[in-house]
Amino acid sequence: MAKGPPPRIAVLGFSIECNAFAPPATRADFEASVWLERDAITADARSATPVALPETAGFYAAMDATGPWQPVPILLAMAEPNGPVEEPLFAEMMAIWRKGLEAARPLDGVYLCLHGAGLTTAREDPDGDLCAMVRSVVGPDVPIVATLDLHANVSEAMVANPDVLVGYRTNPHIDMRERGEEAAVHLRALLRGTRTVRRFIRLPIVPPTTTMLTGPDATDRPFGEMIDLGQRRAAESDCAGRIMNVSVMGGFAYSDTSKNGLAVVVTAREGDAEEAEALAVEIAELGWTNRERFRPRLTSLEDATALALATGADPGKPAQCFADVADNPGGGGRGNTMWVIEAFLKAGVQDALVGLINDAPLAAEAHRLGLGARFTARFNTAETNTFSKPLEAEAEVVALGDGHVVGRRGIFAGREMRLGPSAALRVAGLTIVVVSNRTQCADPAFFEMLGLDIRAARSVVVKSRGHFRAGFDEFFGNDRITEVDAPGLTSPILSRFTWKRLPRPVIPLDENVTWSPADLRL
Repeated sequence: MAKGPPPRIAVLGFSIECNAFAPPATRADFEASVWLERDAITADARSATPVALPETAGFYAAMDATGPWQPVPILLAMAEPNGPVEEPLFAEMMAIWRKGLEAARPLDGVYLCLHGAGLTTAREDPDGDLCAMVRSVVGPDVPIVATLDLHANVSEAMVANPDVLVGYRTNPHIDMRERGEEAAVHLRALLRGTRTVRRFIRLPIVPPTTTMLTGPDATDRPFGEMIDLGQRRAAESDCAGRIMNVSVMGGFAYSDTSKNGLAVVVTAREGDAEEAEALAVEIAELGWTNRERFRPRLTSLEDATALALATGADPGKPAQCFADVADNPGGGGRGNTMWVIEAFLKAGVQDALVGLINDAPLAAEAHRLGLGARFTARFNTAETNTFSKPLEAEAEVVALGDGHVVGRRGIFAGREMRLGPSAALRVAGLTIVVVSNRTQCADPAFFEMLGLDIRAARSVVVKSRGHFRAGFDEFFGNDRITEVDAPGLTSPILSRFTWKRLPRPVIPLDENVTWSPADLRL
């Protein structure tokens, strides 16, 4: 029997985590990160140091390893977390995706690399709109698989249109490539004739970002326990082969959408809907039982400063890491608030590294003045954000770089990163890394690219919510990490925000929230 031609698989993606309280995302934000069209997608996915998120490279690698196929790449648009995408830009993306799909027909399958917490200035579910458009173009019988960040705000359209949804299982996200590989395995099964059913539950819980760690050494991990339960059940003999995927998405509160809420999606083979439903309910019930654990516990800025001061003064104390979680560029924070820096400077904290401060004009001035220059550093001269107040301090330029670096650990490992012109400024007892392109400080390479020795520091301040834990775990265990309560666009204290679309009542914002499986619409 003659073999047919290799399957033609469309590859496209839209990945941005949108904070409704942050400034809109523009084309420049995507072009500074990932805007790849047609064959550039394939070249990047098969390169040694791709710029796109690792799930695309993982998908390509697994498809390459499991048989012939013909990629039909269209557009990958990915940006650092930001505000809502400008609607005309997203409309342009949709036109490119639609035109590419229509021109490529007939297709045998589609892979979607999504984040799931997107917004535009005109719509609250661009990810779902993209899924629905793809299905409308390719028709009901063409398999679609999609990968999602576990911070996705899951909508009905995101569940109904792809045949399989594959969410990350780790936070920090160190399994992105593996989830892309898993998506390819599912697509191969769909190409062989497998059909699926999905079961979806959304709970009235909007977990603050700091409550969604999954690592086994985390102090408290109610979210991780839900993921663990799903994976255990899926692997048990009575479910193995019937349950194809279990994904638990905690969502992203700051998107402020009507689809916010901790979500469980179970994908099973056609005919196994009852098993999928029972497992989704079991996982949701565990989350509801642990609902009071989805409340953040932070350390006051005053207490964090005192700890840093004592650490710097006593060589016998172990070095400490301080996470400025409220100004996390990985959640739309601007990466330039001065609250922690100002407090440490006033207290006289010594031997501290701080990164990354997003301030392109200041980085440019440091490059213009040159290595060894002493000057009055003016932070945030071009920033108008409420939380990003200006600060002036006498500084010395101790290192300069172009910001081109390959990530070494954690979520950025193996990825080519472009931080733009960068500088290390010594300000009193602090050495502050200033970059031109906003990026969360989740990789030690961002200090090391400027010759800074993390092991020699007594305190390290990172503007990151949790991904730094996978990058800096060779330096700091969880017992030496302090999450600081300071102002910012990504504060885990959700009561500090004015919500417009978030479902209410919801934990942790409201009291007397109720839920039971009887409320389900499966």
